[in-house]
Amino acid sequence: MNVIACYKIVPEEQDIMVKSDRTLDTSKAELKLGQYDLPAIEAAVNAVQESGGKVSLLSAGGKEIDNSKLIKGALSRGPDDLYLIIDPAIKEADANQTAAVLAAAARKIGFDLIICGEGSSDIYAMQVGAQLGEQLGVNVFNAVKNIKPQNGAIVIERSLEQEIEVLEAPLPAVISVTTDINLPRIPQLKEILAAGKKPVTKWGLSELGVTVANPVEVVSTLAPECKERKQIILEGDSDDIIDSFLQNIRKEL
Repeated sequence: MNVIACYKIVPEEQDIMVKSDRTLDTSKAELKLGQYDLPAIEAAVNAVQESGGKVSLLSAGGKEIDNSKLIKGALSRGPDDLYLIIDPAIKEADANQTAAVLAAAARKIGFDLIICGEGSSDIYAMQVGAQLGEQLGVNVFNAVKNIKPQNGAIVIERSLEQEIEVLEAPLPAVISVTTDINLPRIPQLKEILAAGKKPVTKWGLSELGVTVANPVEVVSTLAPECKERKQIILEGDSDDIIDSFLQNIRKEL
């Protein structure tokens, strides 16, 4: 079984600065693999260990993704190789355009199963996986919390609001996994050193026959307004404290 795991490079959240006008400054933020993509990579590696085959990583973005530290960090988690689609236009692409780029690359690579995270750590639109499956014309599932390869198909568990749904789906397919599907491994020194020898293929949009003309204009991205805290602290569980607590809530309502 040939499995592709998709990931996105995002800014480290704790390094993002909020300016006085509520705009976000990521100029000093270190880049990392998205936290929602790590379980997807781990799930792909686990699936291939169980059924046999190969795991390829796939990522698309600007020149920032072509970073040796980030590449080693991704490949040290168990995959066999990595494909990067690098073009400045992808950096501002919306979910539909990103899915189109990934779909073109996936067709060129070849796959039985594509695994995505539930959303990206920066935008968290939760759209790329679903649109990728639609553009490829294959089965697509989200909210997947367990995967089991089985005789050319996969058995998956999905987390719904009040129940767990178990489905058997023929391949090829695209799935988006939740963060509770597994605990991503922490690469050891041996795995990090081995990652440097794994093959990395780099393509531009022209090599995939895809163009990105952004139809969506981002008007603004602002942090939520900060509200001044009341700083009313009540300690204890006496009737007077509870009454005071309720009175303060009623004032705000």
